[in-house]
Amino acid sequence: MTIEAAITKLRNLLQDRLTTSAAILNEHGQNEAYFPVTAPDAVAYPLNTDEVSQIVQICAAEACPVIAYGTGTSLEGHQLAFRGGISVNMQKMNAVLAIHSQDLDAVVQPGVTRKQLNTELRATGLFFPVDPGADASLGGMAATRASGTTAVRYGTIKENVLAMEIVLADGRIIRTGSRARKSSTGYDLTKLFVGSEGTLGIITELTVKLHGQPEAISAATCSFPDISSAVDTVINTIQMGIPMARIEFVDDVMVRGFNAYNGSDLPEKPHLFVEFHGSTTAVAEQAGKFGDIAKEMGADAFKWSSNAEERKKLWDMRHNAYYAQKAVRPGSMVQNTDICVPISHLAEAILETKAEGDALGLTFTVVGHVGDGNFHCGICIAKNDPTELACAKTFTENLAKRALKFNGTVSGEHGIGVGKLKYMAAEHGDALSVMVDIKRTLDPQNIMNPGKLIPMN
Repeated sequence: MTIEAAITKLRNLLQDRLTTSAAILNEHGQNEAYFPVTAPDAVAYPLNTDEVSQIVQICAAEACPVIAYGTGTSLEGHQLAFRGGISVNMQKMNAVLAIHSQDLDAVVQPGVTRKQLNTELRATGLFFPVDPGADASLGGMAATRASGTTAVRYGTIKENVLAMEIVLADGRIIRTGSRARKSSTGYDLTKLFVGSEGTLGIITELTVKLHGQPEAISAATCSFPDISSAVDTVINTIQMGIPMARIEFVDDVMVRGFNAYNGSDLPEKPHLFVEFHGSTTAVAEQAGKFGDIAKEMGADAFKWSSNAEERKKLWDMRHNAYYAQKAVRPGSMVQNTDICVPISHLAEAILETKAEGDALGLTFTVVGHVGDGNFHCGICIAKNDPTELACAKTFTENLAKRALKFNGTVSGEHGIGVGKLKYMAAEHGDALSVMVDIKRTLDPQNIMNPGKLIPMN
């Protein structure tokens, strides 16, 4: 049983849709973190669920690793073939199969991206709200339990997937969930596979919730004298029940990056980026209440807009944070990491993080979907500098410990992959052994994205 034998069989099945081209393998071995290029032995491009099933059956017979690949935008090495094997690229499975406007749901193949789906929904008055920033594939978003800027109002991908079709490690095809909005039958397998990072099976179809386009949208930026004032504004806004669609925190260093990369002229102070959805009257009322709270906390430099083009520029700026981080220190590589804590501990967690990073002499930014306690650090590291990389890893490890100290999680959004594998036992305790049992039951050969999420040793 060998990987080479699997490649021979797969070539007979897929013909030119299996490639061992060095350029393509190298592309699939790239990542946006600090991991070295780690290429698979071959890349397969299936067209449908039956082909995915046949690919997995062949790989199972040869004990060959199988790694599902979406758009390659994950941040913890999820898509890297650390043990070799076959990368199953889902980009050709990119059809929107059905849109059920009356039921507010759509059925899609896993290679459909969020922007593609929303383009196809334009004439319906509906939209898919989960927005992690990158134009990720929906299959990848479900596999990594993606979140994003709108989670505070619409929930994460977990709350927006109703059903899935999945190919298991032996090639079996199963369906989880249904188009019904609730069920009291059996184990919730849909939620089990959402966030499983391809370690239990490959997602080949999703049924996702849709939402009505709001009648009115208003967005704003405002600056604060310090971090505590900005975070306290978030906490007070949420405790008052004001329904925010987005509420994003950015620190002064991130603002410097935005100004450098986008040519904006924001004051180099902590900011909140906010957005409200609803009726015209409701949006005006919500925005007014938020403005009053923010002003009491010392906010100024308010910039409001209900213009679609201006709002797009604002959120494009936020979504391009990775490139703005690089602009803070040109020529550097950026290591991104995240944690999530209860919002009552958010200010303390951010302040401790800022103090430690400064003490270590690191150049880094803090941005966050702070409405749910999630924040990200982008650490700018000089390329080929092992001392700085070691400092960044120390910073990241202490950040994870800080999350657990506050009864939070070591990742609210990026996931585990291989980068945060070592923290799973500390966060989950004895529950981790149950996860290991599930993995061994569904994937006894450990061929599905091995070495990720679950420490099998």
